[in-house]
Amino acid sequence: MTTSEELHKRRVEAVARGVGSTVPAYVDRAGGGTITDVDGREWIDFAAGIAVTNVGNSAPRVVEAVRAQAERFTHTCFMIAPYESYVAVCEQLNALTPGGFEKRSALFNSGAEAVENAVKVARHATGRPAVVVFDHAYHGRTNLTMALTAKNMPYKHRFGPFAGEVYRVPMSYPLRDGGLDGAIAAARSIEMIEKQVGAENVAALLIEPIQGEGGFVVPAPGFLPALREWATAAGVVFVADEIQTGFCRTGYWFACEHEGVQPDLITLAKGIAGGLPLAAVTGRADLMDAVHVGGLGGTYGGNPIACAAALASMETMRELDLAAAARRIGAVMGERLRATAAGDPRVAEVRGRGAMLAVEIVQPGTLTPDPAATAAISAACHAAGLLTLTCGTYGNVLRFLPPLVISDDELGRGLDILAAAFG
Repeated sequence: MTTSEELHKRRVEAVARGVGSTVPAYVDRAGGGTITDVDGREWIDFAAGIAVTNVGNSAPRVVEAVRAQAERFTHTCFMIAPYESYVAVCEQLNALTPGGFEKRSALFNSGAEAVENAVKVARHATGRPAVVVFDHAYHGRTNLTMALTAKNMPYKHRFGPFAGEVYRVPMSYPLRDGGLDGAIAAARSIEMIEKQVGAENVAALLIEPIQGEGGFVVPAPGFLPALREWATAAGVVFVADEIQTGFCRTGYWFACEHEGVQPDLITLAKGIAGGLPLAAVTGRADLMDAVHVGGLGGTYGGNPIACAAALASMETMRELDLAAAARRIGAVMGERLRATAAGDPRVAEVRGRGAMLAVEIVQPGTLTPDPAATAAISAACHAAGLLTLTCGTYGNVLRFLPPLVISDDELGRGLDILAAAFG
């Protein structure tokens, strides 16, 4: 019996069945673009902990910052006895995120918590109740964020009832809406909002600039700017969920920058702190400061060790120019994926930006999703030592999120395994 098999036996007896894992191997160490399991097997990492380890696992600056902070103090709760690193992270986020206006930030623990607090801020600042989200959206696993999330299984099934005043409208999904022009797709969604919800009732319009769990859906050009323009005119808070797309992942610091969109609020997590749990809401000062003192917070939000890791991660992103690295990775991966697609009728589309790429798998000659083929290709990758993920409302999308520090050799070997898995 391997060490991973022994650990799995212990896991079955100790860990709740509802907590799943993609592969049965158990990690011993990781760095750069690889993970090594407890049996010494190396995996090329095309997952990055779901876009978390953008700077790589155990990045040197992050390790040193965490060590130094842990030796000084591990927790005081910023709401009780504040500390400089929380302030410094907020200052950096205010400067880095899109928009030249005055900003404020608040720190939390997870993406779902950031989304919930963005909704709180929007509702408090506007005095309105409704939140508009989109088909195929994913925003988290808490009660409110499950209501905001579109996909039932496994995220929502039998967990209701969910929070109210959440309304869903169509997303721009070029492959599946006939390549609808972005502005026209936005007009379709806006008309539904105005007729079925009423603009005067909407506190926030919440959207992922590129959808994550929904299938790495990249909206048609013009979709996001048109929604931004409408939200401004209607007094609706435009919230960009950049939890998966942020921190250099798509070739810019934030995906909104691809079309020059400046959100009122932006939710951040995942890649912010090199693998430590940290999240944030950053946005217009008038909105963020509208909430009464004590209305935002949490015991662990902005933990000093996570803040130290975030500062070190952002410095690493700047020093290594990881936005440029993402563009370079995207160019290499995109070329190889398109070559694979050209010879495989199961591939309906290769899409994404930077180092956030995906392949949608269908039954040949149709747009009928083929989740079984998708799972089989991913399983073949796993068997050959490449860690890949699936996603999409229909479970038929392979998504690729390598660490932005992956070497050319590791990237090439991973792409070779992927090409072989397609057969």
